[in-house]
Amino acid sequence: MQLHHSKHHAAYVNNLNVTEEKYQEALAKGDVTAQIALQPALKFNGGGHINHSIFWTNLSPNGGGEPKGELLEAIKRDFGSFDKFKEKLTAASVGVQGSGWGWLGFNKERG
Repeated sequence: MQLHHSKHHAAYVNNLNVTEEKYQEALAKGDVTAQIALQPALKFNGGGHINHSIFWTNLSPNGGGEPKGELLEAIKRDFGSFDKFKEKLTAASVGVQGSGWGWLGFNKERG
């Protein structure tokens, strides 16, 4: 994980910082063409940084496997089973640029 953090995640952060500098220059010059051209790099590297930040906070020496309690019940309710949830998340994530990562989120306002 040290290598992953110091190389992979660091590359997203470094590339995001460089892109943000270029974007600020484009804003200052009023260069809309450059701003638009930089947006994919902002999304890709910003997304990579956010994904890794979530990843680091979710690591656990006792993690993995099927969840329990309320989370499992919500997954069963919304997906039918934990296996069906994994299939659907994998199918939705496989085409994501970069690594195919996907996250399950919960909207507290909408349940």
